[in-house]
Amino acid sequence: MYKIVKKTLLAPQIYLMDVEAPRLAKSAYPGQFLIVKIDERGERIPLTICDYDRDMGTVTIVFQTLGNSTKEMAEMNEGDFFHDVVGPLGQPSEMVHENREELAKKNIIFIAGGVGTAPVYPQVKWLNEQGISADVIIGCKSKDYLILEEEMKAVAGNVYVATDDGSYGFKGLVTNLLKKLVQEDNKHYDLVVAIGPMIMMKFVAMLTKELNIPTIVSLNPIMVDGTGMCGACRVSVGGETKFACVDGPEFDGHLVNFDEAMRRQAMYKTEEAKVAYREHDKNDSGCGCGGV
Repeated sequence: MYKIVKKTLLAPQIYLMDVEAPRLAKSAYPGQFLIVKIDERGERIPLTICDYDRDMGTVTIVFQTLGNSTKEMAEMNEGDFFHDVVGPLGQPSEMVHENREELAKKNIIFIAGGVGTAPVYPQVKWLNEQGISADVIIGCKSKDYLILEEEMKAVAGNVYVATDDGSYGFKGLVTNLLKKLVQEDNKHYDLVVAIGPMIMMKFVAMLTKELNIPTIVSLNPIMVDGTGMCGACRVSVGGETKFACVDGPEFDGHLVNFDEAMRRQAMYKTEEAKVAYREHDKNDSGCGCGGV
């Protein structure tokens, strides 16, 4: 059993939780993820590790209430327990293994979309601990959905915010802001790391290919089982089949077949909707067949 020691509402439908998991906290690195199960029969929920405290023995997760399982998670409170928390899973960020002197020579910018700000944070924090400063772009629908801005400012070089509605920071897409920084403000970047919705990462990769900037993306959005057994996270990278949960989640953004990955992601969203419909029908009529 894994105790929830902190719960915070960061934005509408977006929650942060600190969970007691000492062994996981001691071995976690930026870029990795964990799997949470609410109870014995609960769904396996893969979540990227937002932060970890080796001394306190806690890991931090951030999630948005989209499906039934995350809605159940949102109803849990401090003092409640998860049945299982498994990890760390996946490969750490490539930067963890890179030569520190060579890494320090690079100008790096992270692009975070929505809840993708959470997995960006530990990477920027880790770089800061190595004495390396990185820039960050955070994109969201409006100021109301902006998360971890102050935490990011404490560990990043420059933090830029882009909102779709212009309610805060730059008005427009993160790709337009990156283009402005490079082409108008004469910023030079040797590496882009993009984490967020699949469609955002696709268009970031398309832009950075034009700008000739190497780009890493995280394919955590297409995970289901998280161990490679279900095959849901199969993705084509440079014409080769990879599994996001065991080979990734980070890959060369210029080699990822995003259209294929998004089709796979949509397929599982459709299946979840069917399950939800059947549950609704069962509750209403007692039949449970749903006709689907």
